[in-house]
Parts: sequence; structure tokens; C-alpha cells
Amino acid sequence: MSTYRLDHLFAPRSIALIGGSPKHASVGGATLRNLLGGGFSGPIHIVNRKYSEIEGIKTLRDIKDIPGTPDLTIISTPPSAIPGVVKRAGARGFPAAMVLSAGLGLGTGSYTEAIAQTARMTGLRLIGPSLGIMVPRMKLNASFASRLPQDGDLALISQSGAISTALVEWAANRNVGFSAIVSMGENLDVDFGDLLDYFALDTDTRAILLYVESISDVRKFMSAARAAARVKPVVVIKSGRHTQGARAAATHTGALAGSDAVYDAAFRRAGLLRVLDLDELFSAAETLGHLQSSHGHRLAIITNGGGLGVLAVDRLIDLGGELAGLSEDVKKSLNKVLPERWSGANPVDILGDADGERYAQACEQVLGDTANNAVLIMNAPNTLAPPVESAQAVVGAVKKYRAETYSRKPVFAAWVGDSGAASSVFGEAGIPHFSSEADAVRGFMHIVRYREGLDVAMQTPPSLPEDFAPDVAAGRAIVQNALQDKRGWLNPIEITELFAAYALPIASATLARDPDQAARAATAILAAGNTVVVKISSADILNKSDVGGVRLNLTSERAVHVATEEILQRAAKMRPKARIDGVTIHPMILRPRARELIAGLADDPSFGPVVVFGRGGTAVEVINDKALALPPLDLNLARDLIARTRVSRILKSYRDVPAADEGAVALLLVKIAQMAADLPEIRELDINPLLADKDGVIAADAQVSIAPLSDAIRGSGHYRFAIRPYPKEWERHTTLKDGTRIFVRPVRPEDEHLYPEFFSHVSQEDIRLRFFSAMKELTHPFIARLTQLDYARAMAFVAIEETTGKILGVVRLHTDADFASSEFAVLVRSDLKGVGLGLLFMKMIIEYGQAEGVRAIRGQVLSRNNRMLDMCRRLGFEVRPDPQNSDISLVVLPLGTHAK
Repeated sequence: MSTYRLDHLFAPRSIALIGGSPKHASVGGATLRNLLGGGFSGPIHIVNRKYSEIEGIKTLRDIKDIPGTPDLTIISTPPSAIPGVVKRAGARGFPAAMVLSAGLGLGTGSYTEAIAQTARMTGLRLIGPSLGIMVPRMKLNASFASRLPQDGDLALISQSGAISTALVEWAANRNVGFSAIVSMGENLDVDFGDLLDYFALDTDTRAILLYVESISDVRKFMSAARAAARVKPVVVIKSGRHTQGARAAATHTGALAGSDAVYDAAFRRAGLLRVLDLDELFSAAETLGHLQSSHGHRLAIITNGGGLGVLAVDRLIDLGGELAGLSEDVKKSLNKVLPERWSGANPVDILGDADGERYAQACEQVLGDTANNAVLIMNAPNTLAPPVESAQAVVGAVKKYRAETYSRKPVFAAWVGDSGAASSVFGEAGIPHFSSEADAVRGFMHIVRYREGLDVAMQTPPSLPEDFAPDVAAGRAIVQNALQDKRGWLNPIEITELFAAYALPIASATLARDPDQAARAATAILAAGNTVVVKISSADILNKSDVGGVRLNLTSERAVHVATEEILQRAAKMRPKARIDGVTIHPMILRPRARELIAGLADDPSFGPVVVFGRGGTAVEVINDKALALPPLDLNLARDLIARTRVSRILKSYRDVPAADEGAVALLLVKIAQMAADLPEIRELDINPLLADKDGVIAADAQVSIAPLSDAIRGSGHYRFAIRPYPKEWERHTTLKDGTRIFVRPVRPEDEHLYPEFFSHVSQEDIRLRFFSAMKELTHPFIARLTQLDYARAMAFVAIEETTGKILGVVRLHTDADFASSEFAVLVRSDLKGVGLGLLFMKMIIEYGQAEGVRAIRGQVLSRNNRMLDMCRRLGFEVRPDPQNSDISLVVLPLGTHAK
């Protein structure tokens, strides 16, 4: 339901409090006092049959006695009464409610389940059980927190009431305000996805803070988080970072993918800024509450203490920032205004006797230096100059600089040991201020990381090799045959065939049942000049080295025969219950300068498939050098995954060792992610070791775990992915009226390079008809918005001419968060009018909308665009004038009644 009716929660005109009480120690009593004390201006109706009036308000005996339809219903009754209250409120059409009572229980048969089911049936939006919500601009304190925070532009969404109240108390002393604070509790109905969608569009919110314990609907969360992070900063802190997984992993890859590591990968993919503790969350709130993001990581530092400056530099380097240089012109200017003994470099040490005037002069010069992206100004207290006077001088210099240049270069302050007076000066000026140099530097790096995340998200990935065309049918047949045999693991021969279907290099494998077969299988390998590897083959023995089940570098048939005998005997002795198929015979992969890596897929119970990459070998868990990413991947995301590991450093050249082919590693990761999308029955895939050198990559060993899909998962249409993969099922080949063969498919991020040529064939008039304005230039951000889609919420189909590979037209369909309607837009090359492409596009989006459960397709069409309006009428759209703009016609097609 997403943002449906949430405006009633956060901007109510009237409130009903069910269970309001005169008792000061009760939740109902505290909430009522907060509602009155906060200054909420609308009517408050109290339902409590035990009292005739409470706090001067006449009480009502029953819900049916409440006049009209209150926007927000607050429920503070015993748990046993709540299901009935929710049912009656929903039956009366109340739009939104909040449960403050605890002790509802969990699971089947609990009050929680009954309340959630009732709310869904009636359309009542429900929050809780929780601390409540606070909206300062509405003077709404619908909670039992101790105070209402000041008005501001930070929204806090928390699963913990304690975290909410802690932030309120912190903010009260830091001059930080909130647009809203929401304590979600147990997610009876309204969840993270709903609230992210709401606050992403809330014009009073500039940044969103999340406190996460767990996420129930990960697909919904990922879509909402990715959308929100594109328009404003989202900072997240998650508890339980070291909780062990509920299931022991069978493979090395699975063992590396812990639950928190998966959450970290999800936050990174969504573009969220993750922090690790409340101090860091407060630091991020301090920064994001006042500053816009920085477009660089070069920091200039002004300080009256050299030691303080050195500590700041150390922290900056630790966190991946860069100490800015000073331009020669700025150095000359500083030489004129600062004492001769100033540092002459960054950090700009203006000496311990610096007064306010010296601070102002240094700030004026350093702020104007294009060699830096942000400025940190620090003060170590002493008796030579009043800190408050210096703070006031800094504020004056910053205001003057911004007024003269219209620049929003980030400025930070750290007045060490400040008693509060200097902090007030900075707070009133909107300059983030910190109690230490470390916190200030960390605040700067928060906005740097946020900007880097946005930049990565907007990068155009390189195209995949044209010859990468996986044989999905072959791969599916391999997996299905194994499932029909009721096996949970592919054998080495099947793995070799599966990897061949996806062009994944792997050492060849031959199954041998006994030592004689093994010796014969080794003959061809030896004749080719290679040595031989023998490995135990058993679905019950996954880590072969644990039973001595691997022998390397065998040079004769006799050696292979003996090794096979010993391996089989040892395995039977150590694992008497294991089902042993025999051994597999492989050529020895001799790459003396290859790096041993691990790559594969792990299965997370919440987020589904996860791609894992890191340092490989037998000690892989001990080394624990890994990084995770949610599929699907493109080459940019794969390279980012590699870069987040320590082993990435030795993929580069060093001494006389050539660099490994990092592009081949990245491509392998993309192929693995594609395999997970095509074959969702694969639960774990483990390539260890994956050997990488200058000649490419090859898997020396691999394991693949499989399991059938449940009907519920298969019926979801997206299988187990947290991020909806490229919807290949919507690809079409067809012919236009003039005989042109076209390939119609969903748009991909790597299509960006096709757009300039396409727009060169579109007239300015057609561009105005499509975008309602002229287009001055095709910028990367503009095209990225057209090509980088969340397929769970938006779709764009491009028509590609098969002979030339050029775009002939595009249609877009963007669905709102509630899936109530989708808005379409069509653009076809101006020289291709009348060939049927527009009609083809419109039929496709109607078919797509029906398949996705969209209730209506809508569009805005310029009233003079008669061709499009006539087409819409033929397809059954209702066409009517826009009451707010006579130049625009509104077209609507209800899909619920539209025949397929």
C-alpha cells in the first residue's frame, strides 16, 4: 500500500485517543498530556467509558460516538481489546491508526496477526506497537516521549523507541530539528518501505535517518531506499552486527556471507550511508542537517594548534579522505595577513594567539581556494583569545563568502572543550560543529561517502561482450535433471557442463568409479603434457581436503591409480556413511603467478542470492577477506565489489609479477550473478580457488548447491532477488509496417551511448511534445535517469533496429509507490511517423501494466498532439482537459476493466 493514507498520520487535522487516561504513569495518560502540551491545534476526542472528562476534555464512551472521521486514531488499550478497536475503526472508514500498547505477541494466533489482518481488510494504515510519532511543524507529539523536538528537516525512522527518545534528547542540546520522528515498532502494516517513500517526497525533509533491527519486506525496502537515496541523503544504523547466522553454511562462500555483511551490501547497493554507532549517527545528523553533499574529498584545515591539526590529518587519511593543497595565490595572500611563523601549508596553523580577526582573514582566503572541496576550522582553548569571539568571526567570514560567491562549500567547526557558547554561535549559523577533530573529520567524510555513492549509482556500466550469450536452456536442464534425482548438489561433471553454458572457465573433469578407470582417464591428460589432479567425488563430502580427498601434480598413470585407491579408502574410513561416486580426474592447472581467489553465490534467508568475492584457498575463512554484493551486477558494480577487498591490491602488478586480468574477474562475477537470475534453484555456488593472472581466470574447483522453488517463490514472478533483475521475458522481435525488423526490449543502463544519436533524429517540436520544453543539451545525469531503472517500479522499452543497432523509439511507464497508476511517455524518431511503432509501444505498456497489477495507466499529452490523442482514444483511454492547464490533455485507461 506504501504511501496510501500516510498523510493522515503525519498531517492530521483531528485525533481520536482510544484509552486516554488521567493516570500519569499510564501510556494513555502520558500520550494525552503530550498531545495537549505539544500544542496540537485540532480537535482531540478521548474514548474512555470510566471517566466523564480528562484534562478538561469531555470523554466519549465508544468509538461510535466519535464525531466525523478523525485522521489519526491512537490506541492505548489492553492488548485483548485492540483487535476489536481496529476492526471498528476500520469499519467506520478511519484512515490511519497507531498502537501504543505492548504485549501483543507474535506469530499465528497472536493479537499482532489479528490486528494486521483486520487493518489490511479495511484499508486502515497502522503503525506500532511503538513509542509513537512526533511531527514538530504540526506541534504533534503523538507519543509518550518526554519532549517534542524542535522543527527541522531531518526525518528519523526507528524500530526502537529508546533510540527515538535518545535522539530527541541529543537534538534538544544541539540545535538540530526534525521534520518527523517515527517509532515503527513491530511493522504491523506501515514499514520502512512505506516511510522511505513518504519522506522521499516530503518537501519538509532534507535527510532521512534510519535505525534498523531487521527488514521484513526486502524487495519493497530496496526499491524505496534506492528511490529515496537518489533525491536526499539516507543514513542508516543497524544493530546486531555480530549476530551469528541461523544456519551453518555448507560452502566456503556461504560461510563468508554473514547476515550483517549482507545488510551492509544491501545498504551500499541502495546508496544509503551506513554508520556503526549512535555517536556516528549523531555526527551524520549534525552534518546532513546543515550541509549539502561535497563533490570531492579534499579537505582544508584551519587551526590555532599544530598538534590538533596533525590529529585531524591522521583521522582524515584513516577514513580515506585527502588533505587539500594550498594554491600559490592563496599562500601569498595568507603570508600577507598571518604571522611569519604560520605553517605555510595545510593544515593552516594560525598560531595559538590567533584572535577573531586572524580567524576571519584565514577563513576568507582558504574558503576561496579552489584547491579544496571543504574547510574544517578548529580551535584549541587558551587564555590568549576568547573562543566565542573567534567563533563569531568565523561565522561572519563564512556568511560574507557565501553572500559574495553563492557557494555552498561545506564548512565544519571543532571548538575543543567548548562549554556550549561557541556551539550556539555555529548552530544558529547552520555550521556543523563538533567537540573533537575526529568527529569533525568523520562528519566531512559522511557527505563525501554519500556523494560517492550517488556518483557510483549514476555511472554508465560498460557493455558486456557481444559473444556472452549464456545457454540458459542447457543450464536449466542440468539443474532440473539433478532435482528430479532428488539431489541437492551438482556433481563435478554437471558443474563443468553448467559452467560451459555460461562461458565460465573451469578445469575439465572426468568421473572415474575406480582406480582402473582413473588411470585410463589420466592417459589423455598426460599425453598432452599436463600433470593430473585426483579429487574425491561425493555429494556428502564438500570440503575435499578435510578427508585428504585431493592429490595434485601426479605424473603417471600408476601414480593416479595409487592415489585413487588411497583417496577412496581414506574417505570410506573417515566418512563411512558418505555416498561416494568415485573420483574426478582433472588436468593440473599450473599458473605459478596466479592469485587464489574465491567467488560464488551465497543464499541469505531475507535478501536471497548474494555474490561473494575475496581471497581464496584452504584458509579462506581464517583470512576472511571478502566483499558482498546483491545481484544483478554490471561490470561497474563487479569492479566495485573487487575493489572492496584487500586481495584487490595484489591483483595489480608488483615487482616482476604482471597484473592479473581484473576485467576477466569482473566479467566472471557478472556471469555468476546472471546465472543466479536465470537459474533461481541454485542456492550456493562456490569457486575456490579461482585462479587469476595476466591470461585471465579459471576455476580450479567448484561446488553448486540446488533446491526446488516453492510455489510461493515461483508465483512471485521475481523469484528470490531483493533487486528485480533485467526482465528478459519482455524482449520481443517484430516487424514494422515498412518492413523494418526491430528488437523491442527493456532499456539497460549501458544503452546511454545510443541516446545522442537517437535524439539527433527527433525534432525540437517532438521533444517539446514529449518533455513539454526544449532540450538544450544531453547531459549524463539526464540520460542516466532515462536508462537506469528500478524494474520493480518503472519500465522503459526501446525499439532497436536489428540491422543497425540504433534506437528508433522509447516508451516509459513509471508506477507510483501504491501501484494505483502508472504514467506513460512515448518518443519516436521524427522520421518514422506512421510505421506503427507508437501503437506497438502503447500495446506493450498496457500488457505490461496488466501483468504488474497496475490499476490504471495515465498520461499528460499536449492538447495539440492530435496523433497521440487519437491513438489513445482508439485504445480505450478517456481523454479530458487538464483543469489546471488548458494546453494539456489528461488520458486515463483503467486496466481493471480493460480486456487483454
